[in-house]
Amino acid sequence: MRSFRADGLEFPVTDTGPRNGTPVVLLHGFPAGPACWSPVARVLTAAGLRTLSPLQRGYAPGARPGRARDYRLPLLAGDVLALLDAAGLDRAHIVGHDWGGAVAWALAERAPARVASLTAVSMPHPRALGRAALTSRQALLSWYLLFFQLPRLPEAVVTHNQGRTGARWLCRFGLDEATALGYARRFVTDRPSLTGALGWYRALPLDLRSGLRTGPGTVPTMLVWGTADAVISARSAWLTRRWVTGPYSFRPLAGATHWLPEQNADVLAELILQHTEAFPVGAADPL
Repeated sequence: MRSFRADGLEFPVTDTGPRNGTPVVLLHGFPAGPACWSPVARVLTAAGLRTLSPLQRGYAPGARPGRARDYRLPLLAGDVLALLDAAGLDRAHIVGHDWGGAVAWALAERAPARVASLTAVSMPHPRALGRAALTSRQALLSWYLLFFQLPRLPEAVVTHNQGRTGARWLCRFGLDEATALGYARRFVTDRPSLTGALGWYRALPLDLRSGLRTGPGTVPTMLVWGTADAVISARSAWLTRRWVTGPYSFRPLAGATHWLPEQNADVLAELILQHTEAFPVGAADPL
């Protein structure tokens, strides 16, 4: 499949591997897109799996609503459910990096029967993040969440000097210069996609105000986190276990940064393969 529709919006999707292969949905975070998963997808499809990687809400030209409330987590999770429906899949393995991981957590809570397993990459359970913000340096690491709430200024900073300012900021968080510049320059040439991507951050206060509290995860879950992550604190990662009641594994990667799909693709792909093999898609009762 090349695209799907949800909520009147249209989303491109990168669909690779055999159609009858075990399905794995790969959800990108900020400021990436489906291409960040290409090295991981090559390993998975070589092993016979099918990977589906959508360009998500705000990033996709046909899916850029103008209101912050249109980027709340329940709606983002609903987009993934629409992808599964369009692909004719009752269940799939869900893998999410960064914000894609937050969507994966929300989906696993909302529709656990549709999730064969969850792999959260550089994204602890949301409640672990909240708890760590009160008891560790996590709040300091997340300073940019407040900056992104401002209108227009973040867009101007990220795209300043043909994206070089935004690229320098991403490099401070451990991303290599070439990839950082590629991400920032994409926003220079497609400024609305940056506003759409920042919509995820600007909707966060609305999620919190509405009482969104992601509950304990019941699906088989794996958290993969780099010990040199400059965005996610160690306490956030270690606390995640408290909010997973199903089978759980924690895979800290020594010396790895926040950008595991881009910089540690082979190791990450092997971990995903092991996790999907341990929890087959057909293991649950049919819907």
